[in-house]
Parts: sequence; structure tokens; C-alpha cells
Amino acid sequence: MADKIVAVVGDKIVLKSDIDNTILDMQRQGIEAPPNARCLSLEQAMGVKALVLQAEKDSIPISEEEIAADIDNQIRGFINMYGSKEKLEEIAGRTLYQLKEDFKDGFRERKLAGAMRNKIVETIRITPNEVKAFYDRIQKDSLQFYESELEIGQVVVYPKPSRDAEEYCVELLKEFKAQLESGKKDMKTLAALYSDDPGSKDKAGQYDINRNEKQWDPTFLAKAFSLKEGQVSAPFKSKFGYHIIQMVNRAGDDAVIRHILKIPQVTKTETKTSIQKLDSVRSKLIAGTTTFGEAVNKYSEDESSKFTAGRKTNAEGSNYITIDQLDKDLVVMIKDLGVGEYSLPT
Repeated sequence: MADKIVAVVGDKIVLKSDIDNTILDMQRQGIEAPPNARCLSLEQAMGVKALVLQAEKDSIPISEEEIAADIDNQIRGFINMYGSKEKLEEIAGRTLYQLKEDFKDGFRERKLAGAMRNKIVETIRITPNEVKAFYDRIQKDSLQFYESELEIGQVVVYPKPSRDAEEYCVELLKEFKAQLESGKKDMKTLAALYSDDPGSKDKAGQYDINRNEKQWDPTFLAKAFSLKEGQVSAPFKSKFGYHIIQMVNRAGDDAVIRHILKIPQVTKTETKTSIQKLDSVRSKLIAGTTTFGEAVNKYSEDESSKFTAGRKTNAEGSNYITIDQLDKDLVVMIKDLGVGEYSLPT
């Protein structure tokens, strides 16, 4: 059987392939499908169709630009997941243009359903007491179990490499640049052999980047988009280490680049200095001469947590995180800590 209609809502249909694809997407993203996954997926699909019907009746406006932007973000996510545009097209068996066309109807419906859902609930107000009363009516053994959540903060200090280690990286990158410009070596070979970037080493140093994506180091992004096709940058420093970049090709705000990252090596001496600094901070916290927020602001070098008073956050931006969302080394550090206690520097 190629396909069939499994549900009809008004003049909208749900296909068997829609349900199959939903379950396949869950598997690709590593989400464990429940035993009744097909029934749940069908129920959700029918709910979306009902919302879309009402949204069309209410003439809720959705612009084509919004839909196109959402599709572009989804495509970029897939490219980052699979490593390159070519790999994505190979796995999907379609060109990027065909993928975007395939996504258009589904994204339009989800956008309409979301707008309709927002319109329905925008006037609803629920108090904490009403929430408590609702759950108090449910039998205790019928309530779902949730993973314990933690709220933890950290002060991070990065050991500083010596000036000699930094200069060694710069000289090495200058040598690579000279070899590239003389034609003695190519970027693919050098990146595969010498780059310290685990994210691109297996791809011969290649990244597909977009000027507007926020996950890139600003210095790295600015340097990349200052290059012409085929040009190799001079060595420069980012928060990750020292780089040279080669522009492979560019189309507007999208570009394909290759780079080599060299990270200056840190010795036991620099590590010991950082541990001593953190030990001093811990002593101040225990003595009560400084607060944790003040310690983060004054001593922490982790930019991502500067604005959260050192609090770790999950993918949704919440300060409450489950143990499985933490680095395994961090779990070992906090397993014997009580509320308000401080770990040793590690």
C-alpha cells in the first residue's frame, strides 16, 4: 500500500504517511515512542486540522514570509545535524528546493493552528490555587512521575595558556597559510591532520554558516565573511583558540568555509593557578564575605552564565534542570552536596 486516508476533519485529510513520518521523526531525534504512538500522533494531527479549519474561518493572517523563515530555520537545523547540505540531500533523496516545497503545507498548517490556539487561550487566566485544586482531585497513583530537578550555579575559570604556547599556535597557522597559498597543501588535508576542532575535523574543517546565526563566535563570523572565495585569512584569535579560515564559496548570507583550529596547550602549572583562585573564591563564599551572584560577576569567565548569576539552564532556558541534562563530570561533583553547599574546585 502506497498511502491511504486515515482521518477526515471537515475538508482536511490525514494520511497514513503523515503518521508514519511523525513516528520516524521521533526516532531520528532520539525520542522514545510510547506504545500507543500511532494513536497519539493521529489524535494530534486531527487536533491540528480542527484548529486550521477554524483559523481559516476566522481569517487569521499568516504571512508567507513567516512560513519561509520557519522552513529556512528547520533546513539549517537539519544541515547542522547531518553536517552538510549535500549529506542532507543524500539522506532525504531530495534537493533543498524540493524539501522546502514539501514542508510548505505542513508548516503553514502548524502556523495557523498555533495562531488559532493562541487566540483561544489568550483570555484564559488560571491561578496557582486552581492548579492545585485540579491536581488534588486526581488519585495519587494516577499522577505522572517526573525526574527530580536541580537548580545549580557555577563559577568558571579557564586556565590561561602561556604566551609561548599561544605564539607556537600562531606560527604553526602562519606556516599552514603559506603552504596553502603556495599550493603545496590543500585545506582539506591540513584540517583533517592538524585541526583541534572535533566538530569539523572529520569533515576536513568544513562548516556551512549563515551570517545571522547566533551560535557562531562573532569574531569567527566577521573574519569569515570578510574573505573572498578561495582566500585564506591570517591567523586570528576567538574564544576557542587560534584559527585560519578559507572561504570555499558564498551566496549572500550563506557560506561554506574550511578552517583549522589550534588550541594552545595548558600545563599543570596554569591549571594549579586556576584551582587556587577558585579555592579562594570558595573560602569567601563559605565565610559569607561575598554572595554567589557577586562571585559570578567578579570571577566567572563563562559568558553564557554571567546573565543568570551563574545558574545552569536547560534548552528551554529554565534554571531547573534534570540530572540527565548535566555533564557526567558535573553529576559526580554535586552528588554529595546539600542545598547551599559548595563543591571543591574541579
